[in-house]
Amino acid sequence: MIHKPILITLGLLCVGLAVLGIFLPVLPTTPLLLLALACFAKSSEKLHTWLLTNKTFGPLIKTWHETRSMPRKAKIYAIISIVIVGGISFYSVHTSTLKLILVAALIIPVIIILTIKTTESL
Repeated sequence: MIHKPILITLGLLCVGLAVLGIFLPVLPTTPLLLLALACFAKSSEKLHTWLLTNKTFGPLIKTWHETRSMPRKAKIYAIISIVIVGGISFYSVHTSTLKLILVAALIIPVIIILTIKTTESL
């Protein structure tokens, strides 16, 4: 069994990475938040409640947990951020091989996002 301080640290690390995932499309925000929620559920009721009631992350976590879906708005933001950051990266890379790897790495999360069921509201 993992000790509570380790779970709390892991949960906080996941929340931090999830925040970065808002700006970096290669980090999956929702799965990191769900992992943080699981860590907090086993270690800290206070942090568990905080994450579920968080103005920014709470609704997204609840929607995923209850319906296994993403709000349309979240999907649009995610895909737009992937395209913007991916486009900047694409033009920054000069070799064809790296461009192909980059395109493949960016297409995968877009496909995953598109295959997830869509809900209308957050």
